[in-house]
Amino acid sequence: MNQSFESHRRFHPLFHYFIIPILGLNLVWSVVNSIRSPDLDNVRQAVVAAALVALAFVTRIYALRVQDRLIRLEERLRLQRLLPPEHASQAAKITDRQLIALRFCDDAELAEIVGRIAGGELRGRKAIKRAIRTWRPDDLRV
Repeated sequence: MNQSFESHRRFHPLFHYFIIPILGLNLVWSVVNSIRSPDLDNVRQAVVAAALVALAFVTRIYALRVQDRLIRLEERLRLQRLLPPEHASQAAKITDRQLIALRFCDDAELAEIVGRIAGGELRGRKAIKRAIRTWRPDDLRV
């Protein structure tokens, strides 16, 4: 499937449709059970269920942060390689979040998009992604 702005978000079925729903249901069940029968064992189970939900989200967030750091490095190297030296000052103005959005931009239109970002025309990630005409897929996302 070709990626586009509409289809680029990553849903991992095992995480989004199995792990999170099961952990969420377990948390709700544990909390309800500890309210109905507030003994030490039921409260402990509710606390462990809450910790498991937190663990699932923290694990996902950590993986996304590592991915973002790698993307920033890749994009900085790509900008150095593809942009003419006179555009180096424009590239320096790009924020990390803008760099991460640029990963979808094809090499041929990179200089134009960077110029639009540096000029203030494109600010947020969504605006940058919407401005890309030739989408460069990122199929290795977490």
